[in-house]
Amino acid sequence: MISDATLPIIFVGLMGLAVLLYAILDGYDLGVGILLPLGHESRKDQMIASIGPFWDANETWLVLAVGLLLIAFPSAHSLVLRELYLPATFMLFGLIMRGVAFDFRAKVAFTKKALWDKVFKFGSILTAFMQGVMLGSYIMGFEHSLAATLFSLLSGIGVTAAYAFIGACWLVMKTDGELQIKAVYWARKTSWMCFAGVLAVCLVNPLINPGVLDRWISLPFALFIWPIPFVCFCLFVLCHLVLKRLPLADDAGCWVPFMIALFIFLFCFQGLAVSFFPYIVPGQLDIWQAASAPESLRFILVGAIVVVPCILAYTAFSYRVFWGKVRDLRYY
Repeated sequence: MISDATLPIIFVGLMGLAVLLYAILDGYDLGVGILLPLGHESRKDQMIASIGPFWDANETWLVLAVGLLLIAFPSAHSLVLRELYLPATFMLFGLIMRGVAFDFRAKVAFTKKALWDKVFKFGSILTAFMQGVMLGSYIMGFEHSLAATLFSLLSGIGVTAAYAFIGACWLVMKTDGELQIKAVYWARKTSWMCFAGVLAVCLVNPLINPGVLDRWISLPFALFIWPIPFVCFCLFVLCHLVLKRLPLADDAGCWVPFMIALFIFLFCFQGLAVSFFPYIVPGQLDIWQAASAPESLRFILVGAIVVVPCILAYTAFSYRVFWGKVRDLRYY
């Protein structure tokens, strides 16, 4: 029998898994949209084709994360969405723009296709930037001040750069020829922009959050936190060195930059989790204060045990089916 105190830990772990997978999976397809060129029709079609089988399903993890927050931590859901109402609205507007543009670019007259490509690109940038603003506001504990606003805007730029980085690494892995060479260039440029964003958060976060600073310098948390910036720096350097050698004649190692980007996202997420756990709203609510009644959590857990493995299974299956290099874009 799972204890009442353990149930909130299980659900915050499931929610964290959903957020991490969303950031990685929808992050790369948002990144492809951010990098979409305004010219070069064949290149745009290749880029769209590389995310075509996946982009819509990737957003399932966002729905799951918000759903878990609502049913498992209702008081936190109310507080978070109240504070993030405006950026969340703009984020949803960006997601709607992407969905509409993705279909319309295939159905309108060729002369209007470029317009919907711009809408897709703008929707991707808007979604990524607003997610970064929401992250920055969350890290600041939803503080309403000039410093908090500036940090949120900086976070928005950093997340946009991070998505562009993982999107470029995805294109390195999924494409070949001229587009792959261009993707390597994009990945090298955005990797250091992403690094600058990670470094800024690492420097600013403990300075503006005394509780985080105390955790960073106290044992045993310091043993988990301090290696993370060092490992991330090494991964960025390794990625830069790998990208300098790509593409190789036999296309060997094209998957390495994407795997490095994946681990960078994983370590950054780990750093945030260790910094704020057990608070689900920094400095205001911990997971036990915000959790639903134990009876409700046990009932919901039964559904989660069924639903989460199913989502993981069909996600893995879809990537297995559409693995390999992208083919020419066709609409049937």
